[in-house]
Amino acid sequence: MDNANAVVRPPIAWALAIIAGVALDWLYPMPFVPTSVSTIWVGAAIFALGFALVIWAIVSIRKAGTRVETYKPTTTIVASGPYRLTRNPIYIGMFLGQIGLAVAFNSLWLLVTLLPFYVVIGYGVIGREEAYLERKFGAAYLDYTSRVRRWL
Repeated sequence: MDNANAVVRPPIAWALAIIAGVALDWLYPMPFVPTSVSTIWVGAAIFALGFALVIWAIVSIRKAGTRVETYKPTTTIVASGPYRLTRNPIYIGMFLGQIGLAVAFNSLWLLVTLLPFYVVIGYGVIGREEAYLERKFGAAYLDYTSRVRRWL
């Protein structure tokens, strides 16, 4: 099978984390942002930063001629755009997006649900992606990992 064999598609995991956070907030609200902060504007700015990072990463992947979806084969190592700085800009963008939503809705629960999302992405997706890319590209991928950090 020529794909990473991720345990879940990352957008689904992200949506589940957000839904869980919103549901928990609805059941037991836990605000965490000081009232002096304009949560909507600050949260929207953080979300927009994450969204822009995801778009930049997807454009870079498409320009390189490979696939974004974890269930499809990867044809090349992308080392341009945000992939010069981090091996996982899409996931960082998702984390920023959820942090932005947590601030905008002033929901500590949306921050709390980042932890299980991080674990699922870290072990169930990134770990499998890295093993797949090492098997497929060997020394070229290992060279890339020696130059570019997993996160930041």
